[in-house]
Amino acid sequence: MTAIIVWQEAGEMERRRLMARGGASAPDAELVESVADLVQRVRLRGDEALVEALHRFHCVRAELRIGPEELQAAGNGLDDGLKQAIRVSIAQVRAFNEIALARSAWRAEIDGVGLGEVTRPIESVGLYVPCGKGSFPSVLIMVATPAVVAGVGRIALVVPPGVDGGVDPAVLFAAHELGLTEVYRSNGPAGIAALACGTATIPAVRKLVGPGSPAVTLAMAEARRLGCVVEAGFGPTDSLIVCDGSADPRLLAADLLNEAEHGLDSAAVLVGIDLQVLKRAAAEVSAQIADLPGPRRDYAEASVRANGGIVLARSREEAMAIANAYAPEHLQLAVEDPEMWLPLVRHAGTVLLGQWTTPSASNFAIGTPATLPTSGFAKVVSGVSVHTYLTRIPVAQLDKDAFWRLAPTITALAEHEGFPAHAATVTVRQN
Repeated sequence: MTAIIVWQEAGEMERRRLMARGGASAPDAELVESVADLVQRVRLRGDEALVEALHRFHCVRAELRIGPEELQAAGNGLDDGLKQAIRVSIAQVRAFNEIALARSAWRAEIDGVGLGEVTRPIESVGLYVPCGKGSFPSVLIMVATPAVVAGVGRIALVVPPGVDGGVDPAVLFAAHELGLTEVYRSNGPAGIAALACGTATIPAVRKLVGPGSPAVTLAMAEARRLGCVVEAGFGPTDSLIVCDGSADPRLLAADLLNEAEHGLDSAAVLVGIDLQVLKRAAAEVSAQIADLPGPRRDYAEASVRANGGIVLARSREEAMAIANAYAPEHLQLAVEDPEMWLPLVRHAGTVLLGQWTTPSASNFAIGTPATLPTSGFAKVVSGVSVHTYLTRIPVAQLDKDAFWRLAPTITALAEHEGFPAHAATVTVRQN
């Protein structure tokens, strides 16, 4: 059974292990060199290097661009229930982001000074949807729907083929439902390079968004060096649940394993203030891990026992201090009154209030962002939403009285910083 860590008694190494999601390690030097070389080949040789990478890493020889006929036909073999789920998920995400967009601009007036912000969509974005450990139409929905709502001028999607050499029809169906027409099959790192550099088939974009493998993450780092803006912070998934004595241990275990089953590098942590609830939850975790099929069983075991853990805190304040230090991708407050705990949240990718607001609902159906910062990046960045695809432009207006009220400030700072032309914009108005 998973051991319970008493936070006050835990040593420094144990605390560091938990916060580091099992242990931080530098990228493999050989992988770094290999990805940098691949990006350089795509930059210099364009489509030829893309085709080579597709054959070398996926044993696929096919057109890079997926045509409209293939996109339109993608749903033909899909179960009707899955197609409806994709449509509902898109609708939920669209609704959330339309509200966010409507509230993104503002205007106000303070002492004759008109202030505000307007927002505008970015020109182009390249989206990446992984296809390594499974099929992820939900990832496409989460990264593409906000871009569509924002009104991004050009949206290019790169998807690697699966083990059978084909591109997941569910992903293509979601792309078609969203009205995406620029879809490419490519090896992940090579596709990232193409989006950043541009090739004959794949024109360059200004920004890259999407989670991926370590190799894809390294390719995005190379793309950043080439001048492409990269939305950062999307690594191996992690989650943290905070619970009190009211929580159902069986549900705690199920929700903990929700994110834990993603991969061997995922991390899942349960922090509670009631020892008996944690003991019962630990037993449930062991039983429910045993019921998972391989390899998800191995993923979940590593995520909880090697990379995560179950932690006993002394109080609500200590439990939330642990959660904030961890800055999880997903934070679930499995407590009697989540609204009372919410003000204590400082860092989290998303907050799920109560045991009915499950991580699975967040991932697939609620509509709030589910492509979220991992590895503690929630301390500095937010999840993918309509704001990811907008620029914010400040707007100001002065009337005559407000200008003369601010004039001494303008001239004093202009003179101090040695800008006579700045000061002259005031003096010229005095004449």
